[in-house]
Amino acid sequence: MSDKVDLRKYSSQVVDGVERAPGRSMLRAVGFTDEDFKKPQIGIASTWAMVTPCNMHIDKLAIEAEKGANAAGAKGVIFNTITISDGIANGTEGMKYSLVSREVIADSIEVVAGCEGFDGLVTVGGCDKNMPGCLIGMARLNRPSIFVYGGTIRPGAGHTDIISVFEAVGQNARGDINEIQVKQIEEVAIPGPGSCGGMYTANTMASAIEALGMSLPGSSSQDAVGSDKASDSFRAGQQVMELLKLDLKPRDIMTRKAFENAIRVVIALAGSTNAVLHLLAMAHAVDVELTLDDFVELGKVSPVVADLRPSGKYMMSELVAIGGIQPLMKRMLAAGMLHGDVLTVTGKTLAENLENVPDYPEGQDVILPFDQPVKKDSHLVVLRGNLSPTGAVAKITGKEGLRFEGTARVYHGEEGALAGILNGEVKAGDVIVIRYEGPKGGPGMREMLSPTSAVMGKGLGKDVALITDGRFSGGSHGFVVGHITPEAFEGGPIALIEDGDRITIDAETRQIMVDVSDAELAERKTRWVRPESKYKRGVLAKYAKTVSSASEGAVTDKYL
Repeated sequence: MSDKVDLRKYSSQVVDGVERAPGRSMLRAVGFTDEDFKKPQIGIASTWAMVTPCNMHIDKLAIEAEKGANAAGAKGVIFNTITISDGIANGTEGMKYSLVSREVIADSIEVVAGCEGFDGLVTVGGCDKNMPGCLIGMARLNRPSIFVYGGTIRPGAGHTDIISVFEAVGQNARGDINEIQVKQIEEVAIPGPGSCGGMYTANTMASAIEALGMSLPGSSSQDAVGSDKASDSFRAGQQVMELLKLDLKPRDIMTRKAFENAIRVVIALAGSTNAVLHLLAMAHAVDVELTLDDFVELGKVSPVVADLRPSGKYMMSELVAIGGIQPLMKRMLAAGMLHGDVLTVTGKTLAENLENVPDYPEGQDVILPFDQPVKKDSHLVVLRGNLSPTGAVAKITGKEGLRFEGTARVYHGEEGALAGILNGEVKAGDVIVIRYEGPKGGPGMREMLSPTSAVMGKGLGKDVALITDGRFSGGSHGFVVGHITPEAFEGGPIALIEDGDRITIDAETRQIMVDVSDAELAERKTRWVRPESKYKRGVLAKYAKTVSSASEGAVTDKYL
Protein backbone atom coordinates (compact mmCIF):
# COMPACT_ATOMS: atom_id res chain seq x y z
CA MET A 1 0.00 0.00 0.00
CA SER A 2 1.31 3.42 -0.91
CA ASP A 3 2.39 5.60 2.04
CA LYS A 4 0.92 8.62 0.25
CA VAL A 5 -2.59 7.31 -0.22
CA ASP A 6 -4.87 6.26 2.61
CA LEU A 7 -7.20 3.60 1.22
CA ARG A 8 -9.30 3.44 4.38
CA LYS A 9 -12.41 5.26 3.27
CA TYR A 10 -14.77 3.50 5.67
CA SER A 11 -12.79 1.51 8.23
CA SER A 12 -11.03 4.66 9.47
CA GLN A 13 -14.33 5.65 11.08
CA VAL A 14 -13.85 2.96 13.70
CA VAL A 15 -10.07 2.84 14.19
CA ASP A 16 -8.78 6.45 14.25
CA GLY A 17 -8.62 8.81 17.21
CA VAL A 18 -9.01 8.42 20.94
CA GLU A 19 -12.78 8.43 20.61
CA ARG A 20 -12.48 5.25 18.50
CA ALA A 21 -10.70 3.31 21.24
CA PRO A 22 -13.77 1.12 21.97
CA GLY A 23 -13.83 0.04 18.33
CA ARG A 24 -10.13 -0.77 18.40
CA SER A 25 -10.63 -2.75 21.57
CA MET A 26 -13.38 -4.84 19.93
CA LEU A 27 -11.22 -5.50 16.89
CA ARG A 28 -8.16 -6.30 18.97
CA ALA A 29 -10.16 -9.08 20.59
CA VAL A 30 -10.70 -10.75 17.20
CA GLY A 31 -7.03 -10.61 16.25
CA PHE A 32 -6.21 -7.09 15.06
CA THR A 33 -2.74 -5.68 15.84
CA ASP A 34 -1.67 -2.05 15.95
CA GLU A 35 -0.42 -2.41 12.36
CA ASP A 36 -3.76 -3.83 11.21
CA PHE A 37 -5.53 -0.66 12.33
CA LYS A 38 -3.57 1.24 9.67
CA LYS A 39 -4.75 -1.04 6.86
CA PRO A 40 -7.93 -1.00 4.77
CA GLN A 41 -10.37 -3.66 5.88
CA ILE A 42 -11.66 -6.14 3.29
CA GLY A 43 -14.83 -7.95 4.25
CA ILE A 44 -14.95 -11.56 3.03
CA ALA A 45 -18.58 -12.66 2.82
CA SER A 46 -18.74 -16.44 3.01
CA THR A 47 -21.88 -18.42 2.17
CA TRP A 48 -20.43 -21.54 3.78
CA ALA A 49 -22.89 -24.05 5.23
CA MET A 50 -23.31 -27.78 5.51
CA VAL A 51 -26.90 -27.68 4.25
CA THR A 52 -25.80 -28.23 0.64
CA PRO A 53 -22.77 -29.59 -1.25
CA CYS A 54 -22.76 -26.37 -3.29
CA ASN A 55 -21.41 -24.48 -0.27
CA MET A 56 -19.78 -27.07 1.96
CA HIS A 57 -16.24 -26.08 0.88
CA ILE A 58 -16.64 -22.30 0.75
CA ASP A 59 -15.20 -21.75 4.23
CA LYS A 60 -11.83 -22.83 2.80
CA LEU A 61 -12.20 -20.51 -0.19
CA ALA A 62 -13.03 -17.60 2.13
CA ILE A 63 -9.83 -18.29 4.07
CA GLU A 64 -7.86 -18.18 0.80
CA ALA A 65 -9.47 -14.83 -0.07
CA GLU A 66 -8.53 -13.52 3.39
CA LYS A 67 -4.94 -14.66 2.85
CA GLY A 68 -4.87 -12.86 -0.49
CA ALA A 69 -6.17 -9.63 1.01
CA ASN A 70 -3.64 -9.82 3.84
CA ALA A 71 -0.78 -10.54 1.45
CA ALA A 72 -1.68 -7.43 -0.54
CA GLY A 73 -1.44 -5.20 2.53
CA ALA A 74 -5.07 -5.16 3.69
CA LYS A 75 -6.74 -6.77 6.68
CA GLY A 76 -9.24 -9.43 5.67
CA VAL A 77 -12.26 -10.02 7.88
CA ILE A 78 -14.43 -13.08 7.23
CA PHE A 79 -18.13 -13.03 7.99
CA ASN A 80 -20.95 -15.36 7.08
CA THR A 81 -24.28 -15.02 5.37
CA ILE A 82 -26.84 -17.72 4.67
CA THR A 83 -27.53 -20.26 1.99
CA ILE A 84 -30.36 -22.67 1.34
CA SER A 85 -30.52 -25.75 -0.88
CA ASP A 86 -32.94 -25.75 -3.80
CA GLY A 87 -32.13 -29.38 -4.51
CA ILE A 88 -33.29 -30.43 -1.07
CA ALA A 89 -36.28 -28.07 -0.86
CA ASN A 90 -37.70 -28.56 -4.35
CA GLY A 91 -41.22 -29.96 -4.34
CA THR A 92 -41.83 -28.98 -0.72
CA GLU A 93 -43.24 -26.01 1.18
CA GLY A 94 -39.66 -25.12 2.07
CA MET A 95 -38.96 -24.08 -1.51
CA LYS A 96 -40.97 -20.91 -0.86
CA TYR A 97 -37.95 -19.61 1.01
CA SER A 98 -35.55 -20.08 -1.91
CA LEU A 99 -35.97 -16.84 -3.86
CA VAL A 100 -36.50 -15.03 -0.57
CA SER A 101 -32.97 -16.07 0.38
CA ARG A 102 -31.57 -13.91 -2.43
CA GLU A 103 -32.96 -10.85 -0.66
CA VAL A 104 -31.78 -12.03 2.77
CA ILE A 105 -28.26 -12.56 1.42
CA ALA A 106 -28.19 -9.12 -0.23
CA ASP A 107 -29.59 -7.47 2.88
CA SER A 108 -27.16 -9.22 5.22
CA ILE A 109 -24.08 -8.32 3.17
CA GLU A 110 -25.24 -4.70 3.01
CA VAL A 111 -25.94 -4.68 6.76
CA VAL A 112 -22.64 -6.22 7.88
CA ALA A 113 -20.38 -4.33 5.48
CA GLY A 114 -22.22 -1.07 6.02
CA CYS A 115 -22.16 -1.40 9.80
CA GLU A 116 -18.57 -2.59 10.14
CA GLY A 117 -17.19 -0.08 7.64
CA PHE A 118 -15.36 -2.43 5.28
CA ASP A 119 -13.41 -0.61 2.57
CA GLY A 120 -13.84 -3.40 0.04
CA LEU A 121 -15.51 -6.77 -0.34
CA VAL A 122 -14.96 -10.26 -1.62
CA THR A 123 -18.09 -12.39 -1.72
CA VAL A 124 -17.96 -16.15 -2.23
CA GLY A 125 -21.11 -17.93 -3.41
CA GLY A 126 -21.95 -21.42 -4.54
CA CYS A 127 -25.68 -22.08 -4.86
CA ASP A 128 -28.27 -20.41 -7.11
CA LYS A 129 -29.42 -17.44 -5.01
CA ASN A 130 -25.98 -16.79 -3.47
CA MET A 131 -24.67 -15.20 -6.63
CA PRO A 132 -27.29 -12.56 -7.40
CA GLY A 133 -27.66 -11.99 -3.66
CA CYS A 134 -23.94 -11.26 -3.35
CA LEU A 135 -23.96 -9.00 -6.42
CA ILE A 136 -27.00 -7.04 -5.22
CA GLY A 137 -25.39 -6.53 -1.81
CA MET A 138 -22.11 -5.36 -3.34
CA ALA A 139 -23.92 -3.12 -5.81
CA ARG A 140 -25.91 -1.36 -3.09
CA LEU A 141 -22.77 -0.57 -1.09
CA ASN A 142 -20.75 0.37 -4.19
CA ARG A 143 -17.36 -0.23 -2.64
CA PRO A 144 -14.53 -2.00 -4.52
CA SER A 145 -15.71 -5.60 -4.72
CA ILE A 146 -15.12 -8.97 -6.40
CA PHE A 147 -17.28 -12.08 -6.57
CA VAL A 148 -15.79 -15.57 -6.36
CA TYR A 149 -17.77 -18.57 -7.60
CA GLY A 150 -17.48 -21.71 -5.49
CA GLY A 151 -17.18 -23.89 -8.60
CA THR A 152 -19.02 -26.75 -10.24
CA ILE A 153 -19.46 -30.27 -8.96
CA ARG A 154 -17.91 -33.18 -10.80
CA PRO A 155 -20.20 -35.69 -12.55
CA GLY A 156 -21.56 -38.64 -10.62
CA ALA A 157 -21.05 -42.23 -11.74
CA GLY A 158 -22.66 -42.91 -15.10
CA HIS A 159 -22.55 -39.21 -16.04
CA THR A 160 -25.28 -38.43 -13.51
CA ASP A 161 -26.21 -35.31 -11.59
CA ILE A 162 -29.06 -34.01 -9.43
CA ILE A 163 -31.44 -33.80 -12.42
CA SER A 164 -30.81 -37.50 -13.06
CA VAL A 165 -32.32 -38.15 -9.64
CA PHE A 166 -35.38 -35.94 -10.20
CA GLU A 167 -36.05 -37.57 -13.57
CA ALA A 168 -35.56 -41.05 -12.09
CA VAL A 169 -38.63 -40.39 -9.93
CA GLY A 170 -40.69 -39.89 -13.09
CA GLN A 171 -39.13 -42.95 -14.73
CA ASN A 172 -40.13 -44.97 -11.71
CA ALA A 173 -43.71 -43.70 -11.93
CA ARG A 174 -43.80 -44.72 -15.58
CA GLY A 175 -42.52 -48.18 -14.69
CA ASP A 176 -39.24 -47.93 -16.57
CA ILE A 177 -37.06 -48.39 -13.49
CA ASN A 178 -37.69 -49.81 -10.04
CA GLU A 179 -37.10 -48.30 -6.60
CA ILE A 180 -33.73 -50.02 -6.23
CA GLN A 181 -32.54 -48.42 -9.47
CA VAL A 182 -33.75 -45.02 -8.27
CA LYS A 183 -31.73 -45.51 -5.08
CA GLN A 184 -28.67 -46.52 -7.06
CA ILE A 185 -28.83 -43.29 -9.06
CA GLU A 186 -29.51 -41.24 -5.92
CA GLU A 187 -26.45 -42.71 -4.17
CA VAL A 188 -23.91 -41.70 -6.83
CA ALA A 189 -25.28 -38.56 -8.50
CA ILE A 190 -23.70 -36.07 -6.07
CA PRO A 191 -20.08 -37.14 -5.47
CA GLY A 192 -18.85 -34.16 -3.44
CA PRO A 193 -18.60 -30.36 -3.19
CA GLY A 194 -19.78 -27.95 -5.87
CA SER A 195 -22.82 -26.56 -7.59
CA CYS A 196 -25.15 -28.66 -9.74
CA GLY A 197 -23.24 -29.86 -12.76
CA GLY A 198 -25.13 -28.69 -15.86
CA MET A 199 -25.78 -25.22 -17.22
CA TYR A 200 -28.33 -24.85 -14.47
CA THR A 201 -28.88 -21.66 -12.51
CA ALA A 202 -25.64 -21.70 -10.49
CA ASN A 203 -23.34 -22.17 -13.47
CA THR A 204 -25.48 -19.81 -15.52
CA MET A 205 -25.22 -16.99 -12.97
CA ALA A 206 -21.51 -17.57 -12.41
CA SER A 207 -20.98 -17.24 -16.16
CA ALA A 208 -23.17 -14.14 -16.32
CA ILE A 209 -21.22 -12.50 -13.49
CA GLU A 210 -17.89 -13.22 -15.20
CA ALA A 211 -19.28 -11.77 -18.44
CA LEU A 212 -20.51 -8.79 -16.44
CA GLY A 213 -16.92 -8.18 -15.32
CA MET A 214 -17.48 -8.72 -11.59
CA SER A 215 -15.34 -11.85 -11.14
CA LEU A 216 -11.81 -12.63 -12.25
CA PRO A 217 -11.42 -14.23 -15.69
CA GLY A 218 -12.00 -17.97 -15.43
CA SER A 219 -13.79 -17.87 -12.08
CA SER A 220 -17.04 -19.26 -13.50
CA SER A 221 -15.43 -22.27 -15.16
CA GLN A 222 -13.56 -24.14 -12.47
CA ASP A 223 -14.20 -27.29 -10.51
CA ALA A 224 -15.13 -26.71 -6.88
CA VAL A 225 -12.22 -28.81 -5.68
CA GLY A 226 -8.69 -28.18 -6.87
CA SER A 227 -5.89 -25.65 -6.97
CA ASP A 228 -7.54 -23.43 -9.62
CA LYS A 229 -10.41 -22.48 -7.34
CA ALA A 230 -8.17 -21.90 -4.34
CA SER A 231 -5.93 -19.67 -6.48
CA ASP A 232 -8.98 -17.79 -7.83
CA SER A 233 -10.03 -17.01 -4.27
CA PHE A 234 -6.55 -15.88 -3.19
CA ARG A 235 -6.16 -13.63 -6.24
CA ALA A 236 -9.59 -12.10 -5.62
CA GLY A 237 -8.46 -11.06 -2.14
CA GLN A 238 -5.35 -9.50 -3.61
CA GLN A 239 -7.19 -7.77 -6.43
CA VAL A 240 -9.57 -5.87 -4.17
CA MET A 241 -6.55 -3.85 -3.02
CA GLU A 242 -5.88 -2.91 -6.64
CA LEU A 243 -9.52 -1.88 -7.03
CA LEU A 244 -9.15 0.33 -3.94
CA LYS A 245 -6.13 2.04 -5.49
CA LEU A 246 -8.03 2.54 -8.76
CA ASP A 247 -11.21 3.53 -6.89
CA LEU A 248 -13.02 1.12 -9.23
CA LYS A 249 -16.46 0.20 -7.88
CA PRO A 250 -19.37 -2.03 -8.95
CA ARG A 251 -21.29 0.85 -10.56
CA ASP A 252 -18.26 1.54 -12.76
CA ILE A 253 -18.33 -2.06 -13.98
CA MET A 254 -22.03 -3.02 -13.90
CA THR A 255 -23.04 -0.74 -16.77
CA ARG A 256 -25.71 -1.12 -19.40
CA LYS A 257 -23.14 -2.50 -21.87
CA ALA A 258 -21.91 -5.01 -19.28
CA PHE A 259 -25.44 -6.31 -18.73
CA GLU A 260 -25.86 -6.71 -22.48
CA ASN A 261 -22.66 -8.80 -22.50
CA ALA A 262 -24.00 -10.95 -19.65
CA ILE A 263 -27.31 -11.55 -21.41
CA ARG A 264 -25.65 -12.59 -24.65
CA VAL A 265 -23.28 -14.99 -22.90
CA VAL A 266 -26.20 -16.55 -21.00
CA ILE A 267 -27.99 -17.07 -24.32
CA ALA A 268 -24.90 -18.58 -25.99
CA LEU A 269 -24.64 -21.06 -23.11
CA ALA A 270 -28.36 -21.99 -23.14
CA GLY A 271 -28.56 -20.74 -19.56
CA SER A 272 -31.35 -20.82 -17.01
CA THR A 273 -34.54 -18.74 -17.17
CA ASN A 274 -33.65 -17.61 -13.66
CA ALA A 275 -30.97 -15.44 -15.26
CA VAL A 276 -33.74 -13.17 -16.53
CA LEU A 277 -35.10 -12.70 -13.01
CA HIS A 278 -31.69 -12.18 -11.44
CA LEU A 279 -30.17 -9.90 -14.07
CA LEU A 280 -33.24 -7.64 -13.86
CA ALA A 281 -32.77 -7.51 -10.06
CA MET A 282 -29.02 -6.86 -10.29
CA ALA A 283 -29.58 -4.07 -12.81
CA HIS A 284 -32.16 -2.51 -10.50
CA ALA A 285 -29.54 -2.44 -7.73
CA VAL A 286 -27.26 -0.18 -9.82
CA ASP A 287 -30.05 1.85 -11.46
CA VAL A 288 -29.42 0.40 -14.92
CA GLU A 289 -32.58 0.36 -17.02
CA LEU A 290 -33.13 -3.25 -18.06
CA THR A 291 -36.44 -4.82 -19.11
CA LEU A 292 -37.84 -7.98 -20.62
CA ASP A 293 -37.79 -6.23 -23.99
CA ASP A 294 -33.99 -6.09 -23.83
CA PHE A 295 -33.89 -9.89 -23.65
CA VAL A 296 -36.18 -9.97 -26.70
CA GLU A 297 -34.03 -7.62 -28.80
CA LEU A 298 -30.70 -9.16 -27.82
CA GLY A 299 -32.18 -12.62 -28.26
CA LYS A 300 -32.99 -11.97 -31.90
CA VAL A 301 -29.28 -11.66 -32.74
CA SER A 302 -27.76 -14.11 -30.23
CA PRO A 303 -27.34 -17.80 -31.11
CA VAL A 304 -27.28 -20.73 -28.69
CA VAL A 305 -24.01 -22.59 -29.26
CA ALA A 306 -23.47 -24.67 -26.10
CA ASP A 307 -24.53 -28.33 -26.05
CA LEU A 308 -24.91 -28.41 -22.28
CA ARG A 309 -27.39 -29.98 -19.90
CA PRO A 310 -30.29 -29.88 -19.22
CA SER A 311 -31.36 -29.84 -22.89
CA GLY A 312 -27.92 -30.79 -24.21
CA LYS A 313 -25.34 -33.51 -23.72
CA TYR A 314 -22.44 -32.17 -21.68
CA MET A 315 -21.85 -31.05 -18.11
CA MET A 316 -20.07 -27.93 -16.88
CA SER A 317 -16.98 -29.95 -15.92
CA GLU A 318 -16.57 -30.87 -19.58
CA LEU A 319 -16.72 -27.19 -20.55
CA VAL A 320 -14.14 -26.49 -17.82
CA ALA A 321 -11.85 -29.15 -19.34
CA ILE A 322 -11.73 -27.38 -22.72
CA GLY A 323 -11.13 -23.88 -21.38
CA GLY A 324 -14.41 -22.65 -19.88
CA ILE A 325 -16.23 -19.60 -21.19
CA GLN A 326 -13.23 -17.39 -21.97
CA PRO A 327 -12.65 -18.81 -25.49
CA LEU A 328 -16.38 -18.48 -26.18
CA MET A 329 -16.32 -14.84 -25.10
CA LYS A 330 -13.28 -14.20 -27.29
CA ARG A 331 -15.14 -15.70 -30.26
CA MET A 332 -18.17 -13.58 -29.44
CA LEU A 333 -16.05 -10.44 -29.17
CA ALA A 334 -14.44 -11.13 -32.56
CA ALA A 335 -17.91 -11.60 -34.06
CA GLY A 336 -19.10 -8.26 -32.70
CA MET A 337 -21.45 -9.84 -30.15
CA LEU A 338 -19.84 -8.31 -27.05
CA HIS A 339 -18.78 -4.85 -25.95
CA GLY A 340 -15.02 -5.06 -25.51
CA ASP A 341 -14.56 -1.61 -23.97
CA VAL A 342 -16.30 -2.32 -20.65
CA LEU A 343 -14.22 -2.30 -17.46
CA THR A 344 -13.80 -5.41 -15.32
CA VAL A 345 -12.46 -6.20 -11.85
CA THR A 346 -9.02 -6.79 -13.33
CA GLY A 347 -8.86 -3.02 -13.88
CA LYS A 348 -8.66 -3.78 -17.60
CA THR A 349 -11.30 -3.90 -20.30
CA LEU A 350 -12.97 -7.11 -21.39
CA ALA A 351 -11.08 -6.97 -24.68
CA GLU A 352 -7.76 -6.67 -22.85
CA ASN A 353 -8.64 -9.65 -20.63
CA LEU A 354 -9.42 -11.80 -23.67
CA GLU A 355 -6.47 -10.75 -25.82
CA ASN A 356 -4.24 -13.77 -25.13
CA VAL A 357 -6.93 -16.40 -24.48
CA PRO A 358 -6.39 -19.49 -26.68
CA ASP A 359 -9.27 -20.96 -28.66
CA TYR A 360 -10.93 -24.27 -27.84
CA PRO A 361 -9.05 -27.44 -28.84
CA GLU A 362 -9.77 -28.99 -32.22
CA GLY A 363 -12.46 -31.64 -32.28
CA GLN A 364 -14.46 -30.50 -29.25
CA ASP A 365 -18.24 -30.31 -29.73
CA VAL A 366 -19.30 -28.77 -26.43
CA ILE A 367 -19.31 -25.28 -27.98
CA LEU A 368 -20.48 -25.22 -31.60
CA PRO A 369 -19.53 -22.73 -34.33
CA PHE A 370 -21.77 -19.69 -34.75
CA ASP A 371 -22.79 -20.88 -38.22
CA GLN A 372 -23.87 -24.28 -36.84
CA PRO A 373 -25.71 -23.30 -33.64
CA VAL A 374 -28.03 -25.34 -31.49
CA LYS A 375 -30.52 -22.52 -32.16
CA LYS A 376 -30.00 -19.45 -34.32
CA ASP A 377 -31.60 -17.13 -31.78
CA SER A 378 -32.29 -17.11 -28.05
CA HIS A 379 -33.79 -20.02 -26.17
CA LEU A 380 -35.03 -17.49 -23.59
CA VAL A 381 -38.28 -16.44 -25.22
CA VAL A 382 -40.37 -13.63 -23.75
CA LEU A 383 -44.03 -14.28 -24.49
CA ARG A 384 -47.00 -11.93 -24.28
CA GLY A 385 -50.69 -12.27 -25.04
CA ASN A 386 -54.05 -12.36 -23.35
CA LEU A 387 -52.73 -14.99 -20.93
CA SER A 388 -49.72 -12.87 -19.92
CA PRO A 389 -50.09 -9.19 -20.86
CA THR A 390 -46.94 -8.05 -19.04
CA GLY A 391 -44.72 -10.94 -20.08
CA ALA A 392 -43.72 -14.51 -19.38
CA VAL A 393 -40.41 -16.31 -19.91
CA ALA A 394 -40.09 -19.61 -21.78
CA LYS A 395 -37.05 -21.81 -22.17
CA ILE A 396 -37.34 -23.25 -25.67
CA THR A 397 -34.23 -24.65 -27.36
CA GLY A 398 -36.19 -25.85 -30.36
CA LYS A 399 -35.75 -29.51 -29.41
CA GLU A 400 -39.21 -29.37 -27.83
CA GLY A 401 -40.72 -27.76 -30.93
CA LEU A 402 -41.59 -24.10 -31.37
CA ARG A 403 -45.36 -24.21 -31.00
CA PHE A 404 -47.75 -26.05 -28.71
CA GLU A 405 -51.52 -26.01 -28.60
CA GLY A 406 -53.39 -27.99 -26.01
CA THR A 407 -56.09 -28.24 -23.39
CA ALA A 408 -55.69 -26.64 -19.98
CA ARG A 409 -55.41 -28.88 -16.95
CA VAL A 410 -55.40 -26.52 -13.99
CA TYR A 411 -53.79 -26.96 -10.58
CA HIS A 412 -53.70 -24.60 -7.60
CA GLY A 413 -50.11 -25.19 -6.58
CA GLU A 414 -47.22 -27.49 -7.35
CA GLU A 415 -48.20 -30.44 -5.18
CA GLY A 416 -51.47 -31.10 -7.01
CA ALA A 417 -49.76 -30.88 -10.38
CA LEU A 418 -47.01 -33.31 -9.39
CA ALA A 419 -49.57 -35.81 -8.15
CA GLY A 420 -51.57 -35.43 -11.38
CA ILE A 421 -48.49 -36.10 -13.50
CA LEU A 422 -47.33 -39.11 -11.51
CA ASN A 423 -50.77 -40.76 -11.22
CA GLY A 424 -51.54 -40.49 -14.93
CA GLU A 425 -54.15 -37.72 -14.72
CA VAL A 426 -52.09 -35.59 -17.11
CA LYS A 427 -52.39 -36.82 -20.69
CA ALA A 428 -50.70 -36.08 -23.99
CA GLY A 429 -52.06 -32.83 -25.41
CA ASP A 430 -52.51 -31.19 -22.02
CA VAL A 431 -51.18 -27.80 -21.00
CA ILE A 432 -50.47 -28.12 -17.30
CA VAL A 433 -51.36 -24.85 -15.56
CA ILE A 434 -49.78 -24.33 -12.12
CA ARG A 435 -50.91 -21.09 -10.49
CA TYR A 436 -50.71 -19.22 -7.18
CA GLU A 437 -46.95 -19.88 -7.19
CA GLY A 438 -45.88 -16.31 -8.05
CA PRO A 439 -43.72 -14.04 -5.88
CA LYS A 440 -46.73 -12.78 -3.90
CA GLY A 441 -49.06 -15.72 -4.29
CA GLY A 442 -46.70 -18.53 -3.27
CA PRO A 443 -45.30 -16.55 -1.70
CA GLY A 444 -41.76 -17.01 -2.92
CA MET A 445 -42.12 -18.14 -6.56
CA ARG A 446 -41.15 -21.78 -6.15
CA GLU A 447 -39.29 -23.65 -8.88
CA MET A 448 -41.32 -26.29 -10.70
CA LEU A 449 -38.44 -28.76 -10.99
CA SER A 450 -40.36 -31.69 -9.55
CA PRO A 451 -43.29 -31.40 -12.02
CA THR A 452 -41.06 -30.75 -15.06
CA SER A 453 -38.76 -33.63 -14.14
CA ALA A 454 -41.77 -35.88 -13.63
CA VAL A 455 -43.04 -34.91 -17.10
CA MET A 456 -39.68 -35.86 -18.64
CA GLY A 457 -39.42 -39.04 -16.60
CA LYS A 458 -42.92 -40.08 -17.67
CA GLY A 459 -41.91 -39.66 -21.30
CA LEU A 460 -44.30 -36.75 -21.91
CA GLY A 461 -41.65 -34.13 -22.68
CA LYS A 462 -42.82 -33.59 -26.25
CA ASP A 463 -46.49 -34.27 -25.61
CA VAL A 464 -47.44 -31.76 -22.92
CA ALA A 465 -46.61 -28.16 -22.05
CA LEU A 466 -46.43 -26.58 -18.60
CA ILE A 467 -47.14 -22.96 -17.72
CA THR A 468 -46.91 -21.27 -14.34
CA ASP A 469 -46.61 -17.98 -12.51
CA GLY A 470 -43.84 -19.71 -10.58
CA ARG A 471 -40.38 -20.23 -12.00
CA PHE A 472 -38.12 -23.07 -13.07
CA SER A 473 -34.90 -24.64 -11.96
CA GLY A 474 -32.07 -24.27 -14.41
CA GLY A 475 -32.39 -28.04 -14.65
CA SER A 476 -35.92 -27.91 -16.04
CA HIS A 477 -36.44 -28.61 -19.71
CA GLY A 478 -39.33 -29.40 -22.00
CA PHE A 479 -42.00 -27.06 -23.35
CA VAL A 480 -42.24 -24.87 -20.27
CA VAL A 481 -43.30 -21.26 -19.66
CA GLY A 482 -42.82 -19.52 -16.32
CA HIS A 483 -42.83 -16.05 -14.75
CA ILE A 484 -46.35 -15.46 -16.12
CA THR A 485 -47.38 -11.93 -15.18
CA PRO A 486 -49.55 -10.56 -13.77
CA GLU A 487 -49.51 -13.53 -11.41
CA ALA A 488 -52.68 -15.32 -10.28
CA PHE A 489 -52.62 -13.74 -6.81
CA GLU A 490 -52.88 -10.33 -8.48
CA GLY A 491 -55.86 -11.44 -10.53
CA GLY A 492 -53.89 -11.98 -13.72
CA PRO A 493 -55.45 -13.98 -16.56
CA ILE A 494 -53.75 -17.18 -15.38
CA ALA A 495 -56.11 -17.03 -12.37
CA LEU A 496 -59.12 -17.16 -14.74
CA ILE A 497 -58.20 -20.21 -16.82
CA GLU A 498 -60.53 -23.20 -16.49
CA ASP A 499 -60.02 -26.89 -17.26
CA GLY A 500 -60.62 -27.49 -20.95
CA ASP A 501 -59.67 -24.00 -22.20
CA ARG A 502 -57.50 -24.12 -25.32
CA ILE A 503 -54.05 -22.60 -24.87
CA THR A 504 -51.55 -21.76 -27.61
CA ILE A 505 -47.87 -21.09 -27.03
CA ASP A 506 -45.92 -19.88 -30.07
CA ALA A 507 -42.20 -19.21 -29.68
CA GLU A 508 -41.87 -17.76 -33.16
CA THR A 509 -44.60 -15.13 -32.78
CA ARG A 510 -43.74 -14.84 -29.06
CA GLN A 511 -47.36 -15.22 -28.03
CA ILE A 512 -49.16 -17.05 -25.25
CA MET A 513 -52.92 -17.06 -25.71
CA VAL A 514 -55.99 -18.65 -24.16
CA ASP A 515 -58.89 -19.13 -26.57
CA VAL A 516 -61.38 -17.25 -24.43
CA SER A 517 -62.93 -13.93 -25.41
CA ASP A 518 -62.14 -10.71 -23.58
CA ALA A 519 -65.79 -10.55 -22.51
CA GLU A 520 -65.65 -14.04 -21.03
CA LEU A 521 -62.39 -13.31 -19.20
CA ALA A 522 -63.94 -10.10 -17.82
CA GLU A 523 -66.98 -12.03 -16.60
CA ARG A 524 -64.78 -14.65 -14.93
CA LYS A 525 -62.84 -11.84 -13.26
CA THR A 526 -66.04 -10.64 -11.55
CA ARG A 527 -66.34 -14.08 -9.94
CA TRP A 528 -62.70 -14.38 -8.97
CA VAL A 529 -61.80 -14.13 -5.28
CA ARG A 530 -58.20 -13.73 -4.18
CA PRO A 531 -57.25 -16.62 -1.89
CA GLU A 532 -56.23 -15.65 1.60
CA SER A 533 -52.56 -16.13 2.37
CA LYS A 534 -51.84 -18.42 5.28
CA TYR A 535 -48.66 -16.48 6.10
CA LYS A 536 -49.44 -13.71 8.58
CA ARG A 537 -46.04 -13.22 10.21
CA GLY A 538 -42.41 -13.76 9.41
CA VAL A 539 -40.23 -13.50 6.35
CA LEU A 540 -42.73 -14.96 3.85
CA ALA A 541 -45.44 -12.51 4.90
CA LYS A 542 -43.00 -9.60 4.71
CA TYR A 543 -41.75 -10.76 1.31
CA ALA A 544 -45.28 -11.03 -0.10
CA LYS A 545 -46.01 -7.45 0.98
CA THR A 546 -42.85 -5.93 -0.53
CA VAL A 547 -41.95 -8.01 -3.61
CA SER A 548 -42.40 -6.64 -7.12
CA SER A 549 -43.59 -8.50 -10.20
CA ALA A 550 -41.40 -11.19 -11.71
CA SER A 551 -41.31 -9.04 -14.85
CA GLU A 552 -39.37 -6.51 -12.75
CA GLY A 553 -36.99 -9.02 -11.17
CA ALA A 554 -39.05 -9.82 -8.05
CA VAL A 555 -37.12 -7.23 -6.02
CA THR A 556 -38.14 -6.06 -2.56
CA ASP A 557 -36.90 -2.45 -2.61
CA LYS A 558 -38.80 -0.98 -5.56
CA TYR A 559 -40.61 1.81 -3.76
CA LEU A 560 -40.36 4.78 -6.14
